[in-house]
Amino acid sequence: MADQIKPKKGQINIELDEKVAQGIYSNLAIINHSVSEFVVDFVTIMPGVPKSKVKSRIILTPQHAKRFLKALNDNVKRFEKAHGEIEEHQQTPMPINFGPAGEA
Repeated sequence: MADQIKPKKGQINIELDEKVAQGIYSNLAIINHSVSEFVVDFVTIMPGVPKSKVKSRIILTPQHAKRFLKALNDNVKRFEKAHGEIEEHQQTPMPINFGPAGEA
């Protein structure tokens, strides 16, 4: 296809479709890990609603999890430099019945 832009060497062409671009709101992340992977489940908990579903699951290698942690930390620092410190509010611990603990 002549009208496609070819990425330069070392660049990746990443597509973002409309549905994914809308994003999914999450106010709870449940993180589990095994020797070979980290599993992050994103959940939306609503007040007064006793049941919630996992909205998205991301599975990462330990190396990618560590890179993600570093990238998120760097972005939080830049955000706070530009907008001020993010306040952490105390939350009452939420009882979560997420089934038996296990390894992925």
